[in-house]
Amino acid sequence: MLAIGCDHGGYELKKEILAWLDSKNIEYRDFGCHSTEAVNYPVYAKAVAEAVVSGECEKGILVCGTGIGISIAANKVHGIRAALCSDCFSAEATRLHNDANVLALGGRVVGAGLAIKIVETFLNTPFSEEQRHKDRIAMIED
Repeated sequence: MLAIGCDHGGYELKKEILAWLDSKNIEYRDFGCHSTEAVNYPVYAKAVAEAVVSGECEKGILVCGTGIGISIAANKVHGIRAALCSDCFSAEATRLHNDANVLALGGRVVGAGLAIKIVETFLNTPFSEEQRHKDRIAMIED
């Protein structure tokens, strides 16, 4: 199951992602927000990050206006490796090399079509399991 969350700046893109997830029968838990009314992104970043770290959800997707703030907030939770991606190459590389467990997107940066391709790439790319990448991740976790 995926955890997904956003702030007001990411709400419209989150709706597009949810529709795509529904069309692919991918299970998710929506941690909010649920409108374009201004909210504080750290609340939603923390909720998604904690769901991933606890094992309730396998991976997470976060969306704010730029993706920057929400990714910074998620990365404050120990065990989270949130990656802000605006292209498919980065989404693939962060899964292969960093075993990223949360994808962050900018709702005011990427359009829905590209965002869906980034999400699909992120979800379908496995971690490489190469020792050099495991060693680097261990260094981050210390």
